[in-house]
Amino acid sequence: MDSLKRKLVQIITLISTNGYFKGFLEGHIYRGKTKSICVPGLNCYSCPGAFGSCPIGSLQAVIGDLKYKFSFYVVGFLTLIGVTLGRFVCGWLCPFGLIQELLHKIPSPKFKLSKKLNGLKYLKYIILLVFVILLPMFWVNDIGMGDPTFCKYICPAGTLEGGIPLTLLDTSLRSAIGFLFMWKTAILIITIILSIIIFRPFCRFICPLGAIYSLFNRISVYKLEVNKDVCTSCGACSKRCKLDIEVYKNPNSFECIRCGECKSVCPNKAIKTVFKA
Repeated sequence: MDSLKRKLVQIITLISTNGYFKGFLEGHIYRGKTKSICVPGLNCYSCPGAFGSCPIGSLQAVIGDLKYKFSFYVVGFLTLIGVTLGRFVCGWLCPFGLIQELLHKIPSPKFKLSKKLNGLKYLKYIILLVFVILLPMFWVNDIGMGDPTFCKYICPAGTLEGGIPLTLLDTSLRSAIGFLFMWKTAILIITIILSIIIFRPFCRFICPLGAIYSLFNRISVYKLEVNKDVCTSCGACSKRCKLDIEVYKNPNSFECIRCGECKSVCPNKAIKTVFKA
C-alpha cells in the first residue's frame, strides 16, 4: 500500500512540476513568475514543461554570477527542506528519481554492488563541492562569470528533460549540436543503462542535491525510528532495502531515501516514520 502511495505521489509531483504542456508543443520554456521559485527535487529549468527552477541550477547561477552575493533564498530553501524532510524528497518528490525507478522495472539482470564499491557513495559529495561550488566560483571567463558546470557538463536529468526535447523541437538548436551535446547524451545513455540494472545509480553516486539533503537525514524532523523493544534484528528490512542499508542498525543513514519499504516487510512492525525535532 505504501509503495503504491509513493508511486502516486511521485507521478503527481512529476506532472505538477512539468505541466506546461504548451512548451512541449511549441519548443520553448515557461518564463512565468513561478520560474523564480525552486522545486524540491532535481528538475531542469530548461525542461519545456517546467514551472519552477532546479535548486542546484539556481545555486550555481548565483555562485557564478558576475555580482556574486550570498543567496539567502536558495540556501535557506535547501536548509528548510533538508531540516524538515531530509532525503524524503529523493524518495517521493524527485522526478528524475521516478524516471530511474521506472527504468529499473525493465526486465533484465539486476545487480547489487559489492561492499568494495561502497565508497562510490562519496562521489556525490565531491561533485557537489567541485562542480556545484568551486568551479562556478573560481573557473570564470574574461568578465568574471562562472559556468553552471554541473548542469553544463554532467547532469543527465537536464539532457533528458531539457536538452533533447528542445533540440527535437527547435531546428536552430539541431544545427548547433556539437561535442558538448554528444558528451551529455553519452552520460545520459550510461545513466539509463545503469538504472536498468542498478537501483537509482545517479541518486546514489552522482546527485549533488541528494548529497545536500543527506546531510540533514539524521536531524530532519521527518525520520525513521526503530523500536528496539520489539526489533529482533532479523534483517528483513536490510534484505528488502534496495540501497543496501542495515535499517535496524542505522535507520537514518545518509543514503536512506525514506521509501518506506523496510516498514512494510518488518514482521514485528518495529519501524515507523515519525515527525520529531
